Amino acid sequence: MKNIPGSLQHLFATANKTHIIWCAGMLIIMLILVILHRRWRDDRQRLRVWRGLCAVPIVVAGVHWLIYVCGTEMFFEGYLALYIIGALALIPIPFAGRKYGYRISAAISGTVAVLCAFMFCFTSPNYFNHTRESYTESFRSLVADMDKHYVLKEWKEVDFSALESKYLPAVEEAERKQDPAKFANAISDFCCELHDGHVSCLPLKVPNMVIDRHEYGLAMVQLDSGEVIAVCTVEEVNALGIEDGTVITKWNGKPISQAAAEAVENYDIPVKSNADRLGATVLSGIGGDSVEVTFLDKSNKEKTVTLTDLGERHTFIEAIEAFSQLPANITSLEKFRESNFSTKMLNDRCGYLVLNSEGTDNQIQDILGYLTGDHKWAREMFREKLRALKEQGMECLVIDLRNNEGGFDEIGCALCDLLTDEEWYGQGHGIRKNGGYCCVSDHRIHGDGEFADLKVVALTNYTCASAGDGTALYLSRLPNVSLAGITDPSGCNQETGGVCALSGELVYVSFPTGLILDETGVPNIDIRSDRISRNPVEVRIPLDHDAAMKIFRDKVDYELEWAINYVENER
Repeated sequence: MKNIPGSLQHLFATANKTHIIWCAGMLIIMLILVILHRRWRDDRQRLRVWRGLCAVPIVVAGVHWLIYVCGTEMFFEGYLALYIIGALALIPIPFAGRKYGYRISAAISGTVAVLCAFMFCFTSPNYFNHTRESYTESFRSLVADMDKHYVLKEWKEVDFSALESKYLPAVEEAERKQDPAKFANAISDFCCELHDGHVSCLPLKVPNMVIDRHEYGLAMVQLDSGEVIAVCTVEEVNALGIEDGTVITKWNGKPISQAAAEAVENYDIPVKSNADRLGATVLSGIGGDSVEVTFLDKSNKEKTVTLTDLGERHTFIEAIEAFSQLPANITSLEKFRESNFSTKMLNDRCGYLVLNSEGTDNQIQDILGYLTGDHKWAREMFREKLRALKEQGMECLVIDLRNNEGGFDEIGCALCDLLTDEEWYGQGHGIRKNGGYCCVSDHRIHGDGEFADLKVVALTNYTCASAGDGTALYLSRLPNVSLAGITDPSGCNQETGGVCALSGELVYVSFPTGLILDETGVPNIDIRSDRISRNPVEVRIPLDHDAAMKIFRDKVDYELEWAINYVENER
C-alpha cells in the first residue's frame, strides 16, 4: 500500500491541470449554491432564483464542451466525469423547498460530485482539440502541445522547432491544394521522426493517404547472411523466373541493401535493428506502375525483369502476417485477443502460456495493481494455470509475448514473481519537471519462487510493445528465462495519454505523457536518438533460407518450433 501515494502523485502530475481548474470551479459553484440555499430557503422568490442558478454548473460544462470537445466527439468520454458533476447540480432542484428531501438529494449529489472530481484530478486527459483550425494552424498547435507535454522530449533530444520548420512546407502545400491526404502524410512523417512506438498518426477521415505502395506479386525478406530473397510470390512473377527463395540483388537499379534502407526511413519502426530487418519487406511494394528487379537465376547469374503493378496489394500483408504471426483478419484478431492468458501443453514436457496483453476483465483489480505495484489477482491466476500445467507433466515453458499490445506492467511483474525466488526491480512511476526525472513509486518483482526451477523461453518480436515490452525486459532478467526472437521488442514503455485532433478531425496524433522509469531513474526501455534497443533479445532466433521457407511458404510457426527445441534441449 506504500506505493499508492506516489502512484497518485504520478497520475496527478500527468493529468491536465487546465481541466482540473474547470472541475474545481464547478465544485466551488456547487458549494456556493449550498450556502445560498441555506440563506434563501425560506424566501420563495429567492428560492426560484436559486433553482435557476443550479443550472450554472451544467452551463459551464456546456461551455467546456464547446471549447474542448466540439468537433471531435471522441474526446467526450475523457471529460465525462466533469459533465456528470455539472448534471448533479440539477438533482436538488425539485426538493429545494423540502427540508429532508433537499438534505438527502444534496448529500447524494455532493458526495458523487466529490468522487467524480477526485477521479478526474488523477485522470484528466491531455486532449487537445484543433479541429476548427486550418491545416497549418493545427500543425503548429500539435508541435506546441508535444513540445510541452511529450514525456520523452529531453530523453530523445527532440528539437520540435526544427521539426516544425522541416515539415511546415509540406503542410502549407497541402493547405494550398486542400489535399487531406498530403496533410495526413506530412503529419505521419513528422510522427515517424520521433521513433516512438507510442507516437501514432491515425488518419480518421483520410481514406487514401499518398502511400507509395504497389502490388508486384512478391514480398522480400532479409536473411541473417544479409541476402534478400523473394517470398510469397505469385504465378505472374514465377513465370519471369522469380520464385520463393530467389535471391534479389537490385531494385530499380539500386543495390538491394541501399534501396531497403531508403524505403524504411519514414516507416514507423523505432528500433533500428528491427527496421534493418524489415527494410526489404517494406521495399517490396515501393516503386511506380512498374519496377525493375534484378535477381540471381538458377545458373546464379544476374537477370533483370520488369514487374508491373498487379492491383490490390496482398503479398506485403501476407508476408507481414506470416513474419509476425499477426492475425489475418478481424475474426482472427478477436480470437487472438480472447486467447490471452490461455495455456496448453505443446508436448509431453513443454507447457505454453500466451500473454498478448497485460490487461484483465477486472478493471478494479488492474487499477489496484497499478496503484500498489502488486497485482495479486494476476499472480494467483498465473499460479493456478502453471500448477495445472505442472500436473500435466510440464518441465519447461514457452511464454508467447509476440504482438503483445501492452496494458499494466504489474501483470507482467506478477508472472515474474512466480518464476524467481529473488527480488528484482520492475518499474518506477515518475514525474517530469524542468527536463529532469524523479521517481515517486517503485514497483518491484518480489520472488515467490514456486516455479523458479522451471526452464523458460519467452518469445518476443517487433510488435511487442508498451507493457509487453516491459514484461519482456523483466523476464529477461531472471536466470531461468531466455528472451528470444528474430527481432527485438518495439522499444517503448511509457504511458500513453496525449491526443491531438487536427484540422477537420482529419488526423489524430497520440503520444506518451506518463513517465515510467527504470532503477537508474531514466525512462524505462525507450530508445534514444541512436535507435539502439535497450531491451534486445538474449538469444537471436536464426533466419536462414530454410527458416524463411517455413515461415513464408509453408506458414509454419517456426519461432515456436525453435523455442520448444531450445528450451528442451539447449537451454
